Amino acid sequence: MSKGSTGTGSPEPVPGDLAWNLGTVAGCYQARLEDVLTGMPGGLRGFQVVSAVVHHAPENQQALGARVGIDRTVLTYLLDTLVAAGSVERIPDPADRRARKVIATDAGRETLTRCEQLVAETERELLAGLGDGEAAMFEALLRRLAASVKGSSEA
Repeated sequence: MSKGSTGTGSPEPVPGDLAWNLGTVAGCYQARLEDVLTGMPGGLRGFQVVSAVVHHAPENQQALGARVGIDRTVLTYLLDTLVAAGSVERIPDPADRRARKVIATDAGRETLTRCEQLVAETERELLAGLGDGEAAMFEALLRRLAASVKGSSEA
């Protein structure tokens, strides 16, 4: 049996394979989403911001940036784009008038609904190489890993 082979026809994992596999899937996923999200101002990042605003209602712009993992300077420009497109508004935070809260407009919610349908379809296509049970298990494991990694990075 040669090095790197398990005898089952599957190659033995090599350190670094996880990074390569995650990078391949993430890159393909991102490229597909950028293609289908052309109707969303700001593309994929705009989608992530409006989705976070609608589904998680971060208390202010700083919390929004932390939620979506976007640097505050980049977030400011992205929010400018989303405000100009009529997708979101910035309003004074009632708890701290120096801070701004980002809220979705009706138009932003409508665009998000259309884009969420496109994202769901794209995700089904991306996971089509797995069986139904495998796809559900993959998503559950990935969700758990993401929560674990995010939790450990905040320590």
